[in-house]
This record gives sequence, structure tokens and C-alpha cells, in this order.
Amino acid sequence: MTVREIRDAIRSGERSAAEICRETLARIDAVNPLLNAFNTVAAERALARADAIDRDRDRHRGAPLAGVPMAIKDNICTSGLRTTASSRILEHFVPPYDATAVSRLEAAGAVVVGKTNCDEFAMGSSNETSAFGPVRNPWALDRSPGGTSGGSAAAVAAGLAPCALGSDTGGSVRQPSSLCGVVGLKPTYGRVSRYGLIAHGSSLDQIGPIARRARDVAIVLGVVAGADACDSTSAPEPVPDYEAALTGDVRGVRVGVPRALVEQGVDPDVARATTAALDVLQARGAAIVDVDLPHARYATPVYYLVSTAEASSNLARYDGVRYGFRATGADLRAMYGQTRGRGFGAEVKRRIMLGTYVLSAGYYDAYYLKAQQVRTLILRDYDRAFERVDVVAMPTSPVPAFKLGEKIADPLQMYLVDVFTVSANLTGLPAISVPCGFTPGPPRLPIGLQLTGRRFDEAMLLRLADAYERDTEWSTPLPPIPSR
Repeated sequence: MTVREIRDAIRSGERSAAEICRETLARIDAVNPLLNAFNTVAAERALARADAIDRDRDRHRGAPLAGVPMAIKDNICTSGLRTTASSRILEHFVPPYDATAVSRLEAAGAVVVGKTNCDEFAMGSSNETSAFGPVRNPWALDRSPGGTSGGSAAAVAAGLAPCALGSDTGGSVRQPSSLCGVVGLKPTYGRVSRYGLIAHGSSLDQIGPIARRARDVAIVLGVVAGADACDSTSAPEPVPDYEAALTGDVRGVRVGVPRALVEQGVDPDVARATTAALDVLQARGAAIVDVDLPHARYATPVYYLVSTAEASSNLARYDGVRYGFRATGADLRAMYGQTRGRGFGAEVKRRIMLGTYVLSAGYYDAYYLKAQQVRTLILRDYDRAFERVDVVAMPTSPVPAFKLGEKIADPLQMYLVDVFTVSANLTGLPAISVPCGFTPGPPRLPIGLQLTGRRFDEAMLLRLADAYERDTEWSTPLPPIPSR
């Protein structure tokens, strides 16, 4: 069932929140051992919450998410519920507060069923850097679900939850959504509060919803979006009715395609699927327009300079003194070294070292400052493109789901998987991934189309995604995953 179907069934009294919750938990119990999508399942807490909604049905009758099960990425704080960021250094951390996005979901009637596995501290592109083992793609268990929100995307694709929250620093909502065949949205920077999100890159991070349909994403975004006094970077922009924007009418919408950017390095099946998707939008009345993004080819190196610098600063707080894992040492310096050496995984250490290097004296101007200057040029390219078009379209990922272990030993090849997604984070623009096809197989692997829009114009992205879904069936197939 979709988010809307569950909400409407509970509102009408056709189904109970407890019944839906029990079915969801049973599905998780049956399938999660195969996928490793959840780090923590909050069965007792979820059932108690669902029972409370049923007992006070009148108060929740108008709630936009009444009784809807929700999975939360394990780097988003949940009061009283373990939040690890999939790292040994936070393995036993239980936050004393909820992230603003979580508190808004629960105020809207949602039922949190658990915390989903992710790359450690949201650093990775395959969900293989998690300290608790990799997540497996429900379409092919030997394949990566993408990262870093791989657990959230896999859980939604496999029917373990109708919707999930992820976080997106360089494509971490959109790329796994593409590889798992679901819809994932990275909102405009500042549209959703970052309060309670464990920081990776503070100028890049954004919380976003993942679901099977664009309408479900619209419903959840309408709940979590909006200014927050706890987050000074949240924007005071009014939140529109995203669900009302799904009219199905895209006549006259101008879709820009940066052909020079996407003509090389893209898997042939991905290229064919995304071209066919543009044909569907054109048949619905959208205009396809060529655009140029000349500096976008530098986005990947710029991202891995900016994000590692910010990660180095943000992760300095994990020293074994205030919270989290603490190792023993002969003195304070040894304790710091042992704590961070044993608590962090290889990818996190790599990025801390890279970030510390580019911020160091003698290298700051050559690397970090130069990256910030090119970041501005990338934003100017998009601003110029949006003078001519309403959205920019390209593949979400240049390749379909790759095998677990295939790229993990080659960081450069892994980083290049994010070549089309990082620009939206560097510019702060909203972007969505919508399923647009499958590889011929076997195995049949999902392919995603990415649409990037103007600041705070998530409504346009959702409108296009919904219209595309009406003329295709790529969002409806379920993966052939067996239960244990």
C-alpha cells in the first residue's frame, strides 16, 4: 500500500493503525535478514504508537500521515531510539531528542518502525562502508542498493515500509532511489530542517523523503518542510500544497538536457531509458531544450574537496570524551588516537585526512578556496540554464546497480558514481529521481531519471514526476525478493 492508501484507509476506519503496523513488522522480520536494511527495529515502540492512534482516532482523523509506518535513516536522531550513523563510534548512542523532521512526522501521525542502515556517517556510494555490514539490493541480492541511504531505499523498494527518510549530501537520497527503483527527493538546501541530522557536510546536507510514488513523496515533504528556529540555515519560504500541484499537466514545461555532459561514460541501457523518458514527457506537452553546463564536469572533484573539508571539521567532535565509544590509552593523546582509530572505518578516515589536508596551511587557497570558487561557477551555469528552462534532466546514476565489492577497493571509481548528483548539493538546488526503466537482465535492474529544479520549486519536480508516472509503469513492479 502507498502512503496515501494507508492514510485514507485508517482515516476511514477501513483499517487500523495497529493492523498496518503488525503487517509491516512481519514483513520486516521476514525480509530484512536477506537485505540488512535496518540497523534497529522499534517493534514495541511502533505498536504502542499505533495503538495510541487507534484509541484517539478522532484526533488523528485529519492527520496527513495517520498511522503510516515510517523508516528513518540511522543518522537522523530519534529520542530514546538508538542512532548510530552506522559507525562503531556511535554504536550505543541514544539521542535525548528528536530531529525536527522526525518530530514533525510523528505530529502528523506517522509510526516510526525502525532505523535504516547507511554508509558510515553518510560517506560512501554503495552502503558498503557501514560498520554493520552492507545492505543488499532487493532487485539482485549480489548488487549494491546505492548509498548512502541504501537501507531506506531498499526498505521502500522491498515493501518493508511505504516511505522512509534519507539524507542527501552528494546524491545519497537520489542515487540509491535510482538503483532500487523508487522515488527520492533532495529538497532545496534550507527547505527541511537539519536539526538532529548527524552532520557530514553542513553546507551540503539535506533530509529528503523516499517512497514508491511521487505523490507519497509530496505528502511527506509537505509535513517535514518549513522553517525551524532550531536550524539557522532553514529557510522562511512558505511551504506550498505539494499534493495539490500534481495536476498531470506539463504542457509548456521546458526540460533542459545537457547533452555534452551525459554523452560519455553513461551505460547504454541507462542512456536509452532516460532518452525514452524524455520522449514520454515530450508527448505530454513538455518541450525538450538543449542546455549547456560547462563547469558541471568539475563537480565531482569540487564536491570531494568541499565535503571532505566539512567532514573533517564536523567529525572532530568524536573524541571519546563527551559521548560515544571511548578506547583506553596511556594518556589523553593516546586515548584520542585509539578512540578514533578503532571507532571510525576506512572511508571515514580517508575523508577526514583528505579534508584536513585541503584545509591545512599552504594548501587552503590551492584546494578548498579554489573549489568554492568553481562551486560558484557551477551555480551560475544552472542559473543561466533556468533563464531558458524550468528543469534540467539527466540520468541519476551513470550505471545501474553494480555488484557488491566491485568498486569498494577503488575509491575513484566509487566517487564517479555520483557524477550527476553532486551538482544539486553544491548549488543547493532541489532534485528528484524517478524510476524510468530497467536493464534487459538478467538481472533486471532499475534505472532512474533525475530532474533538477529552481530553488524552492520542488512542486515543479513533483508535478513532472507524477505526470511521468501516469504514462508509465516503472514505479509499480515489486522486486522478486523471497522471504526467509
